[in-house]
Amino acid sequence: MTPELGKLRDIHVPGPVSWWPPATGWWILGLFVWLGLALGTWLYLRHLRDRWRRAAIEELRRLRNLEPEAVVREISVLLRRVALHRYPREEVASLSGEAWLAFLDGALGTDAPFQNGAGRILAVGPYAPDSAVDTDALLALCERWIRRLPGGGR
Repeated sequence: MTPELGKLRDIHVPGPVSWWPPATGWWILGLFVWLGLALGTWLYLRHLRDRWRRAAIEELRRLRNLEPEAVVREISVLLRRVALHRYPREEVASLSGEAWLAFLDGALGTDAPFQNGAGRILAVGPYAPDSAVDTDALLALCERWIRRLPGGGR
């Protein structure tokens, strides 16, 4: 052996690779996973929040096949149920006649279609079964009312 080779040290092995801090790609992947979970949670909660609205609109669509007198009766019940779900019982339960129609118009904020338009039948329909009913206009008006209500429940 040559004297220079004897002065050399043995092969130096590096230490184990540390897991912290992770590489930039892991940070980006973690950010995307977090954003995906946040977005998924928000969409799911929004879906749950509007479940009552979808159920009410589906029930309105089911009413299209009934007789006009039954449509008026069932719409009155449905709108009352939706209003009781959406607003406090003390505010809604005692309303009837013109006050009920004014309450329904309050959510639309337009030209009072319940008091002056197709929705007028809701005040007199249950007591005058021979009244002329435009069921398509009434169903469209009620669907618009349900869609315009603020989201969520009480």
